[in-house]
Amino acid sequence: MFGSTGAGGMAEEIVVHASRMNALPDFMPFEEAAALLMTYGTSHYALKDRGKIQKGETLLVLGAAGGVGLAAVELGVAMGATVIAAASSQDKVDFCLSKGAHKGLVYPQNPLSRDQQKEFSDKIKELGGGGVDVVYDGVGGDYAEPAVRALNWDGRFLVIGFPAGIPKLPLNLTLLKSCQIVGVFWGAFVAKDPKGHADNLADIFRMYQAGQIKPHISNRYPLERAADAIKELSERRAKGKVVITI
Repeated sequence: MFGSTGAGGMAEEIVVHASRMNALPDFMPFEEAAALLMTYGTSHYALKDRGKIQKGETLLVLGAAGGVGLAAVELGVAMGATVIAAASSQDKVDFCLSKGAHKGLVYPQNPLSRDQQKEFSDKIKELGGGGVDVVYDGVGGDYAEPAVRALNWDGRFLVIGFPAGIPKLPLNLTLLKSCQIVGVFWGAFVAKDPKGHADNLADIFRMYQAGQIKPHISNRYPLERAADAIKELSERRAKGKVVITI
């Protein structure tokens, strides 16, 4: 079994509500299961249920080298999309390309000037052949508006998180592009639609067993070195997930 605690997971023993537990398939190691549920659960729900991504569409992933971002890259490829991975360094972009992304670009450090935002938007359009159909935004900040401006007609902008800050978007863009800004709250979805979550999880396990996805563990730390794991995350050195072993 494996589950989602919400908080307090760095412990040898913990009480978890039965509704938060899932059966662990025999073919999946514990450490990969620990790196799978929240990241792939969030990104699968985002792309399938909220973004309704279709085979042949173009997907832009912002923050593509992080846990949920890398999951979105792999899932997007598995779902038949052309995936553009955007990250803060060429090293991270190259890493995403090695994980299946078709194209990549490096974005400048937040905050962005208006000229930098325009240049970023133009680059997205160039790589997307005129624009992109779905944006997976796990970053926020000044990257959001340029990404919305690069959406195709009837595009979908998925709001995942805002480590770079909560963006402010001119809503006239939604009218001009007939696009959607869609919130993604995976935790609430799990609570409100347990059957839908179970179906999605079964699909994730199927893709894992077929070799289409595989959680990338950047580093493993024993419980007594949990602070080092948090430091790796705070310094933005991690690619994929960091796992605490018990």
